[in-house]
Amino acid sequence: MIELLEGDLTTLAVDAIVNAANSALGGGGGVDGAIHRAAGPALLRASRALAPCPPGEARVTPGFLLPARWVIHTVGPIWQGGMADEDAVLTRAYRSSLACAEELGAKSLAFPCISTGAYGFPAERAAAIALGILQAHGDRFARLVVVTHQPRDTRIYARLLAGERP
Repeated sequence: MIELLEGDLTTLAVDAIVNAANSALGGGGGVDGAIHRAAGPALLRASRALAPCPPGEARVTPGFLLPARWVIHTVGPIWQGGMADEDAVLTRAYRSSLACAEELGAKSLAFPCISTGAYGFPAERAAAIALGILQAHGDRFARLVVVTHQPRDTRIYARLLAGERP
């Protein structure tokens, strides 16, 4: 079962959190910036050493000052109107993150909404992709959490989790 929470991803006591990162893994705005601020400066040094990270791939660092043991940094696609294989890249970002979590032996994992902020991916379309992948792999984890930051995203995920079609 997938949990839905509206709030701050950086406060969750889970084995790993997923960071919606940029390819340079250098921190930034939104979720990425919040994770870097909460984890402390060691995260920036560790993540930059793993850069670049192409869209659809993932890299792992320790969580440093976060309650989470690890941070899985993944890069989602920048929305270009749906003509640049964005759905496939977003799918790979979620799958790569799940594969990293499995390799780590993580039993609990929290995801933000990937690519729907500054990258402009349509929120409902992204949520449908995310939930399809998470539901297909949910039995491999004791706890899977989707953490939204905006009420609009919470409503979208709640509707989809209740079985409504996008």
